[in-house]
Amino acid sequence: MTRRGIQWLSAVADDPVTCRAHWADDPRRPYTLPAGRLFDVVVMSQRLGMETFDQLVRREMPVGPVMMDRRTREIGFLLPSKSRARFARLLSLETATPPEYRYLEAGSYVVAPGPMPMADDRHQWLRAPVRRPEASPLRTASLAVMFVAASALIERADRYGEQRSSAEEAWSDGIEGLSDRAQ
Repeated sequence: MTRRGIQWLSAVADDPVTCRAHWADDPRRPYTLPAGRLFDVVVMSQRLGMETFDQLVRREMPVGPVMMDRRTREIGFLLPSKSRARFARLLSLETATPPEYRYLEAGSYVVAPGPMPMADDRHQWLRAPVRRPEASPLRTASLAVMFVAASALIERADRYGEQRSSAEEAWSDGIEGLSDRAQ
């Protein structure tokens, strides 16, 4: 995390000076910050969050800071504050049954990783803030789209090998018939 990232993130704390002193003393230590002032957080399971993060990065889509809690096995994506209604609306455009998530906004608190966590620390940054993230509506839209797509991908992977549909069986039988004729 850069100095500008630390300045931006600590600015949300109830006492920014104490937060920066806390991190100056030990940059590995997490700090509890209120959501809803500068950012909201979409929290999801680690499996779904890692796939969502990977899809966003691979497709070079806008993504802001992302953190992970290894003990609870959850991933948190930071969005611009007051994005809840937009995120929910975008999810509803993608699917009638969105995957499970929690939305943290004003009145909620989140444990943010320290600026320099070690590889085995409980709280980690997948993408640390390097400066104040742009309040781009594209970040919210990208997260909503990839969240649903990653969920569908995981669901399909989990069903892999289950009983095949009649169309798949017909295709497989056709392939086997072709190989029998080739011999």
